[in-house]
Amino acid sequence: MFPAFFGLLEPSGAVEILAHRVVWTLVLMLILLAVLGRLGALRGLGARTWLLVAAASSAIAVNWGVYIYGVVSGRVVETALGYFINPLVSVLFGVLFFRERLRTPQVIALVVAASAVVVITVDYGRPPIIALTLALSFATYGVIKKIVPLDPRTSLAGEGVVAAPFAVGYLVFLAVTGTGTFFGHGGGHSALLVSAGLVTAVPLLLFGAAAQRVPLATLGMLQYLTPSLQMAWGVLVLHEDMPASRWIGFGLIWVALGIYSADALVRARRTSRAAIAGAGGDARRR
Repeated sequence: MFPAFFGLLEPSGAVEILAHRVVWTLVLMLILLAVLGRLGALRGLGARTWLLVAAASSAIAVNWGVYIYGVVSGRVVETALGYFINPLVSVLFGVLFFRERLRTPQVIALVVAASAVVVITVDYGRPPIIALTLALSFATYGVIKKIVPLDPRTSLAGEGVVAAPFAVGYLVFLAVTGTGTFFGHGGGHSALLVSAGLVTAVPLLLFGAAAQRVPLATLGMLQYLTPSLQMAWGVLVLHEDMPASRWIGFGLIWVALGIYSADALVRARRTSRAAIAGAGGDARRR
């Protein structure tokens, strides 16, 4: 529902919406940490951890800002493409940063995805900058989150602490120059801007809870629902242009994701069978 929500925030610009999203997400996370008695965790962070948190904050700020810009500028389909590409970029980053080995199906998926980007670039007459920026920034965020030594709630609050001075400074500038939209457009508009924090934090917290309860292969498949629904919103509700060549590009992306997902499911089943067999063997030996 993000395309619908951010579309309601007109006449606010993308940067103003991003600033409110940062500020109100931080407020919500600080309240949550205070309720959980975890607020003191932020005070004990070392310099290296704060550097990692700052890097994560920069990556997610770019991701949020570009996504909001894509929605308010009427490019929802291209933003959806970014989140279709993202899992494959994450696989590539796993090779580059963690020396993970690629299996043949993963290599094939990456080659097909690269072909899709070429097709879509030819269709647009330019590289799909919004999609590529979203995919690269979120994959970078994932790499940093993999190594930052914090639980998701504390990390998200820390990222807000880093970004908040810039966000608050920008909002103060808008207020002083009279170009902000928080006041003067009705209480409903102000409430929507404040609710950007809730809209941001709740899905992230639910995702963190689900990751502990749902098999990883299932979780990965469910994540494709988001760009699929957002693409449907762009095509069916906003009536964005989708020529045949663009459908071919998206089709190649879906083929790549199908190959990648099928490989992930096969591996998950093999791992599950091996674990069951190992448990059975241990029981017989006892």
